Amino acid sequence: MIRSQPKYLFVIICSFIFGITAFVPDDLSAEIYSYTDESGVLHFSNAPTSSRYRYSGPETSMHAAIYSPGSRMNSYDDIIREASLHHDMQFELIKALIHAESNFNPNAISRSGAIGLMQIMPNNLNAFGINDPFDPRDNVMGGTKYLKQLMKKYNSDVSLSLAAYNAGPGAVDKYQDIPPFPETEDYVEKVLKFYAHYRNQHP
Repeated sequence: MIRSQPKYLFVIICSFIFGITAFVPDDLSAEIYSYTDESGVLHFSNAPTSSRYRYSGPETSMHAAIYSPGSRMNSYDDIIREASLHHDMQFELIKALIHAESNFNPNAISRSGAIGLMQIMPNNLNAFGINDPFDPRDNVMGGTKYLKQLMKKYNSDVSLSLAAYNAGPGAVDKYQDIPPFPETEDYVEKVLKFYAHYRNQHP
């Protein structure tokens, strides 16, 4: 959607990530490796051909989000709280979105190339002020900035803002509602359930 910093130009070395993995069942996921070259370009592969690659975590999809992330669930609360205060957003909503997006895995990479806790697309890194998408604070601050923009655009309508986060503002504007895409409808429902859960924990 928006140009990225050259430092984090998203380069796919192995076509398996977007090719062969499309035929892998949802309950199986590839292991993703990455490294940054001398020019500051970030490379990904699920079949590393050099010792420069380091394990980044499993490839994930929104459908693979687990409802019980265990000890990771509260690991980023301080960062989420900082983003909440900085952008004047509800702590519980940010946490719910992270839960649905990455299941609190800062190394998560989706099949579409979205990165980190809030699953930021590489071409949005510059616009959201993200220097390192794998850094939890960078990712959450940038993702919350975008969510804040969407909430402002849609007059604080949480459902429409979440739909736009998932499917893009263009799709929401086209339908003037949550787009009739099963993935987006499921996504909004999932985040809202998590949101209700966290609000009940913090009355």
